[in-house]
Amino acid sequence: MLTLIKGAEVYAPEKLGKKDVLIAGGKIERINSNIDFTPNSLDVQILNGDNMTIIPGIIDSHVHIIGGGGENGFSSRTPEVTLSNITRWGITTVVGVLGTDGTTRHMESLLAKANGLCEEGLSAYIYTGSYEVPLISLTGSPRRDIMLIDKIIGIGEVALSDHRSSAPKTDYIEYIAAEARVAGMLSKKAGVLHIHLGPGEAGFKMINEIVERSDIPIFHFRPTHVNRNMKLLNEAMDFAKKGGIIDITASSNPNKKADGLSPSQAVKYLIANGTPLENITLSSDGNGSLPVFDEDDNIVGLVAASLSSMYEQLKAMVYEEYIPLERALKVMTSNVADGLKLYGKGHITDGMDADITVLDNNFNIKYVFANGRKMIDDGNIVVKGTFEV
Repeated sequence: MLTLIKGAEVYAPEKLGKKDVLIAGGKIERINSNIDFTPNSLDVQILNGDNMTIIPGIIDSHVHIIGGGGENGFSSRTPEVTLSNITRWGITTVVGVLGTDGTTRHMESLLAKANGLCEEGLSAYIYTGSYEVPLISLTGSPRRDIMLIDKIIGIGEVALSDHRSSAPKTDYIEYIAAEARVAGMLSKKAGVLHIHLGPGEAGFKMINEIVERSDIPIFHFRPTHVNRNMKLLNEAMDFAKKGGIIDITASSNPNKKADGLSPSQAVKYLIANGTPLENITLSSDGNGSLPVFDEDDNIVGLVAASLSSMYEQLKAMVYEEYIPLERALKVMTSNVADGLKLYGKGHITDGMDADITVLDNNFNIKYVFANGRKMIDDGNIVVKGTFEV
């Protein structure tokens, strides 16, 4: 079946104005001002786009798709993500990661889950490795993982400046960054090193040292959680102004008193202080645990991060921080797709994958299409995961 959305405002993420969007074969077949079909000539579902806005499907580049956590014992391991808990928030592409626990969580399970989500209609990729070093990879080599396994696009999330890390040495981080780069070149992938930055005093110190002394382009270092405090955010801003890409975490811990800005405020702060918009991305840390530690590193609170934070922070950027929609969208659509070389993603234009979210005039999610398949219809979940009730 073809699907034609008539007369909606289209943000590609650039503002295109009122357009008709034709979906066919999982792709965006055509965008035009007036697309018509002779009645009964083709099997076409037509949706009225009046008072609606079409945006690219959100790309969440940091999701614990098989769960995360475990910092407070086995019972604190968070569950696997379900299909509808992704799509209901307008997300059509995810990148799966392991976290603190690379022992009871495995790369094999991460890859299997990504494949399962794809079978259910999404697009899913993963990183090889976890917090710990030396890396535990599928083939025994991170370079081979990236080159030979289609869904693996880089290394991560390796932990730095955090008491939960494996206290990695600078030489080893430089080595795996070089492995990621060469593997990316040979396989036409991004080949990035996705780095969890904790609250430790070292911050960006190791990353900056490697960038300054080595021949590895700054493009390959992808620090995340950079908005956890103002010191780290300012270091991130300097890094991005040098050409690096930095990732804001959309979820926040309700048990923790904020010592920085909200995610939407962090984006506004970066833009206002001259950070190139194209070098900023946003991800949820979805399904990961958000532990709160006291001054002695004892856990005093624990919640699971929600994928809803992506949609919530998009809305906050537009309605609370007054960032124009076309600019706010970039940090979770085109910037992510372009930075991770996710071909066919992040843009609404002819020939791209039909990953589309449709908002009503109150900014509520009305429809979600993933690879052309309607996942959300009139605000209701119509496609569930295999074992969802």
